[in-house]
Amino acid sequence: MAPILSLRNVELRRGTDFILNIERLDFRVGGFYLLVGPNGAGKSTLLQFLGMLLPPERGRLFFDGTEVRGAVMRQRLRRQITLVEQAPFLFDASVYDNIAFGLRLRGVRGDLQRRRVKTAMDMLGLQGFEKRPAKALSGGEIRRVALARAMVLRPRALLLDEPTAGLDQSILPVFEGCLKSLRDDGVTILISTHDAAQVRRLSGELLGLEGGRLVAPESSPISRLHIA
Repeated sequence: MAPILSLRNVELRRGTDFILNIERLDFRVGGFYLLVGPNGAGKSTLLQFLGMLLPPERGRLFFDGTEVRGAVMRQRLRRQITLVEQAPFLFDASVYDNIAFGLRLRGVRGDLQRRRVKTAMDMLGLQGFEKRPAKALSGGEIRRVALARAMVLRPRALLLDEPTAGLDQSILPVFEGCLKSLRDDGVTILISTHDAAQVRRLSGELLGLEGGRLVAPESSPISRLHIA
C-alpha cells in the first residue's frame, strides 16, 4: 500500500533561509505521528504544506501514490485532509453551524448531519453548546469547536498544530481517546506538540524537526528539542 502522503526533496524558503528542506518523508495510512522541535523549527509550515495550503518551491508531494500538481488538485485534496491550526478561525455563527459547515459543503444534511455533529460534540465535552455563539467562546472552547469541526469530516489525514494548548486538563483524556479511535479507523494523524507528557501518553512515531530539517529521534531526545 502506498503511503498516504510522501515528500521528496521538498524545499521552501523565506528569502535566502530555508523554512523546510526535507529529502524524504512518508506517512503511512493509519499512522500516528508526533512532530517535535523548538519554536521556529518549521513545524507549522510543514503542517500547512501537507494540508495543501503551500506549494513547494522545489520537490514533489504525493498523495496516495499520485503526485500533487497545481492549485486545483491541492484544493480538491483538501476535502480529504483536515488541518487545525494553532489559532483556528470560527465563523460568526453558532457552535452547531461552525461544526456542521464542512458537512454542508459535502452535501451531508438532515439526521446524518445532526448525528455526526452530536457525536463530535460529545467526544469533546461540548454538550449544550449547540446554540452558543462562537464569538462568546473562550480560547479553549474555540479550540474544542475547531477540533470537533475537523473530526466530524472524518478525513483520511488529520493534521493538528499544538491542538491541546489552552485546553482544560479535564478534556485531555477524552480528546486523546478520540485521536486513538480515529487512528484505529485508519485515519493518518500528525500532531505538532511541545507537551512531553503527551508524547509519552500517545506513543506515536516521533519526528524531530530543527531548522526546517528532519532530525533522527534517536540522536535528538525530547529534552534536546526543548519540549517542556
